[in-house]
Amino acid sequence: MTQTKATIVSGMRPTGPLHLGHYFGVLENWLNFQKEYKCYFFVADWHALTTEYNNPQKVKNFISELVKDWLAVGLDPKKCILFIQSQIKPHAELHLILSMLTPLGWLERNPTYKEVKHELAAKNLNTYGFLGYPVLMASDILIYRPNYVPVGEDQLPHLELTREIARRFNFLYGNTFPEPQAKLTEASRLPGLDGRKMSKSYNNSIYLSEDFSSVQKKIMSMLTDTNRKRKSDPGDPARCNLYPYHRLLTPTQIREEIKENCTQAKWGCVDCKKILLSNLEKLLIPIHEKRKQLDNNPSLIEEILDQGNKLALETAERTMSLVREKINFI
Repeated sequence: MTQTKATIVSGMRPTGPLHLGHYFGVLENWLNFQKEYKCYFFVADWHALTTEYNNPQKVKNFISELVKDWLAVGLDPKKCILFIQSQIKPHAELHLILSMLTPLGWLERNPTYKEVKHELAAKNLNTYGFLGYPVLMASDILIYRPNYVPVGEDQLPHLELTREIARRFNFLYGNTFPEPQAKLTEASRLPGLDGRKMSKSYNNSIYLSEDFSSVQKKIMSMLTDTNRKRKSDPGDPARCNLYPYHRLLTPTQIREEIKENCTQAKWGCVDCKKILLSNLEKLLIPIHEKRKQLDNNPSLIEEILDQGNKLALETAERTMSLVREKINFI
């Protein structure tokens, strides 16, 4: 008897090109999940509008680019369902229903609400959509009734709010939604070229799709250990902006060799950067080659998304039929 795979749901906003931080923080986990779970991976274009509502064309333009990056790194539409959030209208219907029963206080205590408003202070985020985006997020998740949602520890409060909304619906209308469990993922965070968090808004990123010659220039000019002024000065990998990249890309034996030669001032930062570039080349060149094939076959992206949208819609409609029955809105 074939055992049914557990289900996972996750999404990404199409607000710009994906960088190495996205690869090691999200996509590497997705690549492993597709081997073991039934995965729904979606382009969160409605979510993108919460901060980009004044520039919807930007959101639309990045949808296909985002999916190209997914496919180029190895997501397989035969192993996972790839779809666009806004093409599955039941997401919006469930969002509306859940918004009726979600207390305002739950949204106001959302730990990232004030943080993101502060980070994007130049944008007017005093909108209903921005305050209420956790309800839309809950709808995106619950409509597929998944077993797990991949999150880092810092995102656990977000998932708990989804679980609270599910509990409230179940209390009011009867058992409908299973409470999704957290699939904790290790936070493989990379600093940006300037030492800050890697972010499109800081212009300090290495993008998955950019030409490798551009990557070389960025790495060679990258900030390292600011206390190391000359090659003869001993370095400290713990303070170096480059070393986190080696933790993710360089084999342990070579990494230990780097640490020894750095702390004993036998190698300079350029030597360290050359090793990193060699490892980056092994990762990025196959991605670039796959992406070129996708660029030359735009209809393939459309076909994959059409099929994914169809499969996602079938599941979403089944859930909404149950929800409408529960609230007596048949």
